Amino acid sequence: MLKVAVVGATGYTGKELLEILVRHPFARPVYLTSESSAGLRIDQVYPQFRSVLELQLHKMEETDPLAQCDFIFSALPHGLSMDAVPKLLATGKKVVDLSGDFRLKDSTLYPRWYGYEHRQENWLAGSVYGLPEFHRAAIRGAKLVANPGCYPTSVLLPLKPLLSEGVIDPADIIVDSKSGVSGAGRSPKLPFHFPECTENFKAYKVAEHQHTPEIEQELSGVCGQQMAITFTPHLVPMVRGILSTIYLRVKGGIDEGTLWEIYEKHYGSEPFIRFNKPPELPETKFVSGSNFCDISFRLDRRTNRLIVVSAIDNLIKGAAGQAIQNMNIMQGLPEDAGLK
Repeated sequence: MLKVAVVGATGYTGKELLEILVRHPFARPVYLTSESSAGLRIDQVYPQFRSVLELQLHKMEETDPLAQCDFIFSALPHGLSMDAVPKLLATGKKVVDLSGDFRLKDSTLYPRWYGYEHRQENWLAGSVYGLPEFHRAAIRGAKLVANPGCYPTSVLLPLKPLLSEGVIDPADIIVDSKSGVSGAGRSPKLPFHFPECTENFKAYKVAEHQHTPEIEQELSGVCGQQMAITFTPHLVPMVRGILSTIYLRVKGGIDEGTLWEIYEKHYGSEPFIRFNKPPELPETKFVSGSNFCDISFRLDRRTNRLIVVSAIDNLIKGAAGQAIQNMNIMQGLPEDAGLK
């Protein structure tokens, strides 16, 4: 049985990691850290773990207990992981980091998009972007995997087959994404206070969301040229889920049958990609609590627009579930272990 540590176990993604790990057939959480709740048990913070998981929470003041584990997840906030993760790697264990601190390969992007300088440039080059459907072979041999952001997961998965096959115009990509409030994390913030969110719907961080360069970086790797997209995120008054609607220009002579063949070619054997064939379209409730990404599309011949729709659970395939999927790959376990 794999002994697993979760650093930052009391955030939403940390909690989701634990909920998956307690039912994982080959892994168990054995050591948990939390700066805000150290000294308490995890079931005192989240009562749903009573009689299921009652481990004490510790501050990450020493790495000896972490070195006794077989695998480490870092679920610390952006900006804090970059200094903590090298210490975790020094234990000799493999690490999946769920923050954005090791996703971008160009360190000069961090001040603009995240608001801080990157202090661990050597580990940017050494990290592997943890989207299995893109980088499964590299993940298998990685020491550090940077778990993708939730919005990028919902955007990259439906776009990769189309860009790989050259059937869309890479210069004309518009992404309209909607996310539940849990994507903002557990720390209280006024814009996500219930009276501010409920019965409201808004766009935010327009033309400046930190996931934009992450999406462009990975899409550029797919099509072999520098990509620029229009990405607009929205906040929906629900707890979890992301629905992304992507507007594309399809090249001449491409019909819906050809597009479905392309998706089947690339994802027909993928364990966590599902297709919604007409008249069905993806909905957030269909993926809630799961590690699936549901994909569908409509080809509008009147405007020559291809409209692709995807849905994920932002806390599972967009965070904790994908992190477990990466751990399974890195440890040579069945990729879907604990996730179906």
